[in-house]
Amino acid sequence: MGLGGFGMGEMVFIFLIVLLLFGAKRLPEIGSSLGKGIREFKSSVREIEHELKVPTDRQIHHSSPPPEPASTAAGSDDGEPRSLSDSAPTSDD
Repeated sequence: MGLGGFGMGEMVFIFLIVLLLFGAKRLPEIGSSLGKGIREFKSSVREIEHELKVPTDRQIHHSSPPPEPASTAAGSDDGEPRSLSDSAPTSDD
């Protein structure tokens, strides 16, 4: 048994069918583009594996909480969320 369950006879038969379908002039072109596609796929897989294995510097560390935002108006922070009606000027004309 040869490559992936194909014997030499099966390989020759497949090659002859491909030769008849595409012609002798197109076989090098097809082989070249197939090789480029396989290489590009492998490099993409390697790049993704590298990104997953190597931790980035931008990872968020959960050891300390984020800083509290500064209050814009003194004494207005009563723990309740502000709404638009709280800060909009009202006119009672």
